[in-house]
Amino acid sequence: MPAIRNFRGFSVLKRPPGVYDGHVPLTNIERGALAVGSAVMSLINPRRGDLIATLGETTATPYFIYHLRDTMLSSPTGRRILRDRPRITSQSMPLSYLHKLPENSVGRTYASWLDREGVTPDTRDSVKYIDNEESAYVMQRYRECHDFYHALTGLPVMVEGEVALKTFEFANTLLPMAGLSIFAVTKLRPAERRRFWQTYLPWALRNGLWCRDIINVYWEEELERDVDHMRIELGIEKPPDLRRTRKQLAYKRKSSREKQNRTSG
Repeated sequence: MPAIRNFRGFSVLKRPPGVYDGHVPLTNIERGALAVGSAVMSLINPRRGDLIATLGETTATPYFIYHLRDTMLSSPTGRRILRDRPRITSQSMPLSYLHKLPENSVGRTYASWLDREGVTPDTRDSVKYIDNEESAYVMQRYRECHDFYHALTGLPVMVEGEVALKTFEFANTLLPMAGLSIFAVTKLRPAERRRFWQTYLPWALRNGLWCRDIINVYWEEELERDVDHMRIELGIEKPPDLRRTRKQLAYKRKSSREKQNRTSG
C-alpha cells in the first residue's frame, strides 16, 4: 500500500528528524486531528495543561506564532530576548532568592503567587509541535511567562481565573488557543459566568488591547522593580481579587443559610 502523504510532503510512516531537541514534525492531517482532539478534551477537562499546550502549538501555525515572533522582533527588548533565549525555571529563578526581594517587588509578588497557588516555574511543558526553531522558542517563552501574568493580575489558577487571564492574553497576543479557552466559561457555575461576562471579560479585553505587548517584557531584569510601577508602565490595571470575592460570597451564603436554619428552628 503506498504511503499516505499530505501537503507537508512527508509520509506518516517516515517522519523526518526534528529541527530542535524534542521536536515532532507533523503532517497537516496529524496537526488538524491533534488540534480538534485537544480542543474537545481540554473543554471537557480544562485542568489538563498538556492538552492546552498541544492546542496552543497546533493552532499557532502557520500565522499566529509568526505574528508573535514579529512582535518581538519589532522591539529592542524583544530582540534581546530572542538573542539571549532565557528560560524561566526554578534553577534560573530560585524561590529562595525571590523571597528575599523587597515586599512589593515583581519577583517577590511572583514568588508569593507561586506559593499561594501551589505551582512552580517548572510546570510548563516543552514545545514540540512547532516546526520553526525560533518560533518554538517564542511559544516556550510565552508559556513560561504565563505565571508572571498571573502574579501581575493576581488571578488564581482555578478555571474562572484562567479563563479571565486567557482572554486577556488573547486580546494581547492573538494566539488562537487563548481565545478558544474562553469556551471553558461553559464549565463555570451560573454565578461565575455572570461574573465573567460582567466584570472579567470587559477587564480582559480593555487591558489586553491597550496594554504594551507583554511578550516583550524581560522579566528576569524586572524582578526588583516595584510591581505597582510595573503595572502602570505596562498599562495593566489589577482586576478585582477573585479569591477574595469568592470567599466573601461563600461567607454570605453560609451566613444566610445559618440565619434561615435559626428562623425555621
